[in-house]
Amino acid sequence: MFKTILVPTDGSRLSELAVAAAITFASETGASLVAISVAEAYPYPMGSEGGIVPDMSGYEAALRETAGKHVQRIAEQAGAKNVPCKTTVVTGFTAADEIVNAAREFGCDLIWMASHGRTGMERMLMGSQTQKVLAHAVAPVLVYPLKKSLTAPTSTGELT
Repeated sequence: MFKTILVPTDGSRLSELAVAAAITFASETGASLVAISVAEAYPYPMGSEGGIVPDMSGYEAALRETAGKHVQRIAEQAGAKNVPCKTTVVTGFTAADEIVNAAREFGCDLIWMASHGRTGMERMLMGSQTQKVLAHAVAPVLVYPLKKSLTAPTSTGELT
């Protein structure tokens, strides 16, 4: 069975539902969690207009602070169910790359994440971090199925 589950979050409602289900699953199976949130770095322009680079340190610090709050909330929820939980906040340009790296670094044997729920043209244009993780994962990936009309998981992880 799975021993260490990586749970990425961006703080969205969809992520929170997946997190709640992951905590329930970990509690019932004796697994531990690694909660990760990625503070996506500001993409500085390349080329001649890149000669003037604004100071984005305040912006990036705010992103890291927000990401820290997201993983702290997971740690508190896991603690309430006696599930061991480590937290990590990383800064990177692509959340999917950082999730895959964290799974490797922490020796996770499962990545449990939400599907963003984009469809059609929006999905094609914006891409999906979940799909990128699926393509490059070093461990199995459980994509928690969510629908926009769902509210919250029950104590058994079932959606209502």
